[in-house]
Amino acid sequence: MTDQRMPITTADYGFDIKEDRAAYKGYAKVHEYHLSHKRYDGTMSPIITRECFASGDAVVVLPYDAARDEVLMVEQFRVGPLPRGDNPWVIETVAGRIEPGESPEDVARREAVEEANCLVLELRKVGEMYNSPGIFAEYCTLYVGRADLSGLGGIHGLDGEDEDIKAMVCSFDEAYAGLTDGRLRSAPSFVLLQWLALHRKELQGSWVK
Repeated sequence: MTDQRMPITTADYGFDIKEDRAAYKGYAKVHEYHLSHKRYDGTMSPIITRECFASGDAVVVLPYDAARDEVLMVEQFRVGPLPRGDNPWVIETVAGRIEPGESPEDVARREAVEEANCLVLELRKVGEMYNSPGIFAEYCTLYVGRADLSGLGGIHGLDGEDEDIKAMVCSFDEAYAGLTDGRLRSAPSFVLLQWLALHRKELQGSWVK
């Protein structure tokens, strides 16, 4: 029987880009690639066409109040659900793009203030991920942030970026229930809440003074 376990070694990046055309450039850029790639039998594939949506790298942070066992989520209008006729108001975690000269930690703290008036006191890195590598170039760094969530909530966002963001504080249990009852539909929210479910006792032990 063939061993199907994930190899630990680095993959062989065998590919040949014939053309990289800018199919669209606006808020984001759409690349149209004409390429061939190495197949598992050692041969090269025929030339294929693939589009890739590139909008820059991002940071996602889930503010967590370990003393109160509460998290902060945000809700805002998102265009992604529109093509499939879905509800465009999405509950998710604080997130934002990395601007030139910024570190991921800088962005996590800045976005928490802009989107929820929340001061992140400490960051615990969860990991890095592609949200949907089949079509999106977006690469995200994920954090859980230590915060005092007492008195937070309300409407926030930057007028210059047309943001209208509702910040909401809820118990961890209520947020976690949203993973199965349909309220949460954002992939990073699933990752961060699942990670917090595994590590919240540890954080409560180290973050509660």
